[in-house]
Formats: sequence, C-alpha cells, structure tokens
Amino acid sequence: MTFHSGFACFIGRPNAGKSTLTNALVGQKVAIMSARPQTTRHTIRGIVHRPDAQLVLVDTPGLHRPRTLLGERLNDLVKGTLTEVDVVGFCMPSDQKVGPGDRFIAEQLADAARDGRGTPVVAIATKADLVGKARLAEHLLAISQLGDWADIVPVSAETGYQVDVLEKILIGHLPEGPALYPDGELTDEPVAVMVAELVREAALEGVRDELPHSLAVVVDEMVPREGDDDATPMLDVRVQLFVERDSQKAIIIGKGGSRLREVGTTARREIEALLGTRVFLDLHVKVAKDWQRDPKQLGRMGF
Repeated sequence: MTFHSGFACFIGRPNAGKSTLTNALVGQKVAIMSARPQTTRHTIRGIVHRPDAQLVLVDTPGLHRPRTLLGERLNDLVKGTLTEVDVVGFCMPSDQKVGPGDRFIAEQLADAARDGRGTPVVAIATKADLVGKARLAEHLLAISQLGDWADIVPVSAETGYQVDVLEKILIGHLPEGPALYPDGELTDEPVAVMVAELVREAALEGVRDELPHSLAVVVDEMVPREGDDDATPMLDVRVQLFVERDSQKAIIIGKGGSRLREVGTTARREIEALLGTRVFLDLHVKVAKDWQRDPKQLGRMGF
C-alpha cells in the first residue's frame, strides 16, 4: 500500500471556521474556537492519522488588511506558511457573501502562484449547515468565479457534513512519503502555548468586540506543587493576561473579580482535560499600553 504524508494549511479571513475545521478533522480540540474574530494567534498543527496517510494541518491566523504591527506580523506568518505546505485550504463561510476580504486573499494566492509557488488550493465553503441548498449553491458559484481552484467542497465542521470528503481531497494532494509524526500524536504545539490559548479562549467568551484584538496571554510557569502526596499530582500554572487599557482590564476582571473567576474555572477544566492532571490556575491581568504596536512588547509576548 502506498503511503502519503504532508502538510496542509487553512487560510481565510478571520472567523471563517478554520480552527473548528481543524478540530473536526483531528477529532479533538487542538485549536481554540471563538465567535470573536482574530482568535488564533499561532499556527497550530493538528495531525490526522489514516492507515494510508498522515495529514498535518497548520491552522493560521486570519489573513486580513493589517492595521497594527501585530496584524502585519500575523499576515507575514500566514504568507510564510503558504510556501511550506503541500496543499492550501481557502475557507469561506457559507453564511456570508464572498466579500472584499475573500478577494484580498484570492489576490494573495494568485500572486503566490505567479511567483512560481504553484501550491494547489482547495476552496472550502465552511459552515454549510447554516444555510439552505439554494444559498449554498449561490455561494459555491461565487467561489468558483473568485479564482482557479484545484477543488471546491462545502463542509460543516459542526455536523460533520463532508468532513471525510475534504479529508480525502486534501490527502489526494500529498506526496508519497513516510509518516512524519508517531502514531497517535495529535499536535506538536508546545503545551505552554496550548494552555495560553485555552485561557485566551475562555477570556474571549461574552466580551465586547474590541477586546479580542487587545488580549494577549502568556504562561509564566507550569510547575508541580512541592510536597503534594496525592495520587493525582497538582500542577501550579501561573498566567498573565495583557490588555491595552484600564477599561479592558475592568472587563476581564468583572465586578468584584466575578468574571475572572469564571474565566479561571472554564480554562482550568479545559487545561486539566488536556494535561490529565489537577491544576491550580493563577491568573493576573495587566495593562501593557498599545502592545500591538510596540515591537519590544510583541517580542516578549512571542510574536
């Protein structure tokens, strides 16, 4: 039996369903999900194992017209990823019309093709469960007119509709080769980064639109608790949440610290499920004025 292996990346404007699709293909949460745009800040690798193939998924931040230094660096991250993968999945949500953001990305892909980086692009109509058949057909026609795609496939990560079809299509573009990761490994993302992303996901739920762009999360330390004799050891996790203004700090903390406690409870459950151990989560919120535009602060936060 011939074995195929390689890398695929999902691109698209913010909140196009890239992270949800990554998790659906892997079968487990490896990328954070939020209804707010600009959730993903790092390229998360999810690994799909099949008897005849191994597909490594790279989930990128949303490609957009940048307004800050952070936005420019996130776009550079996406463009760099395009040169390193075997197939690209361009995600366009079915419940939204093809718009300027999609055309901007299509132009970037066309430029890459003209530069000799002829990576095949699969156009993906995400969130197909949110629209009827007539609207989906209209959306697929608009996608077909946007560019020259290797394939066009509608999917729903929520219901599983055609996720298996997309998996086969992506694997069909991979070269022959051995497995790149051990069997059973689902991601190569550092644990500290995944923990920070889970805290960030919890903090983004139910907040105003301006906060997602202004929130950064950094794990200061993860250490076993000394003198803990319990059969299931306790891990002390200390995390800093950075915002740009005092008003945003107040949003995160909430009245009397109520919202920060909710964030901690939600994130702790997810982190314990990820690590398989008890966790004491210590959260601190700090103001780092205009950190998105400050090269030194961006560097300290890992961007």
